[in-house]
Amino acid sequence: RRYLDRMVALFDAEHGARINRFEKLMRERNLLLSDGPLDRAWATSLEMQMAEEAVAIAAARLQSVSNLGAYLTPERLSGPFPWSQIAIEGEIEDMVAKLPALAAEDHYKKQLHDNRNADRGAGRTLIGPHRSDLMVRHGPKNIAAEEGSTGEQKALLIGLILAQTEAIRAVTGSAPVLLLDEIAAHLDKARRTALF
Repeated sequence: RRYLDRMVALFDAEHGARINRFEKLMRERNLLLSDGPLDRAWATSLEMQMAEEAVAIAAARLQSVSNLGAYLTPERLSGPFPWSQIAIEGEIEDMVAKLPALAAEDHYKKQLHDNRNADRGAGRTLIGPHRSDLMVRHGPKNIAAEEGSTGEQKALLIGLILAQTEAIRAVTGSAPVLLLDEIAAHLDKARRTALF
């Protein structure tokens, strides 16, 4: 999820600020739920703001994954850096994909309200964009990335980074500078040559 959000921030400069605001609101709500009698008006206000931020976060993630997916195809990536399929697994993203933004906000706000006791008992917010994750599948083998070998996972990650570079170039009009720390140490000669 952190990798996903760093990637989204390259497409949407406000994304990091949204994440920070959501996390701050979530911490305030968690504290409010755990601290004595509940101030219902304050909890409702926090939940309304959390819903607004959550839907914006999910929408930005979905848009970025869609942008990136166009560059992860077999036509664009082949050889030592395989193409892949990416998706976001998360309740909020599912809602945003199916509902208009305001309806998704209302739905999440209701979930937060209905889950107050469960969240209080758990000591944390159980539903939200902080629970979502980026899912990656090795395209040619049609397996989840975590099921691949270490070498396959590294090749997938490099393919993802290269596709991300192309997607950013298409969106912003300029190519980013890549800093690949000790990348050659982790690649065999064929993959090192292909990367360079």
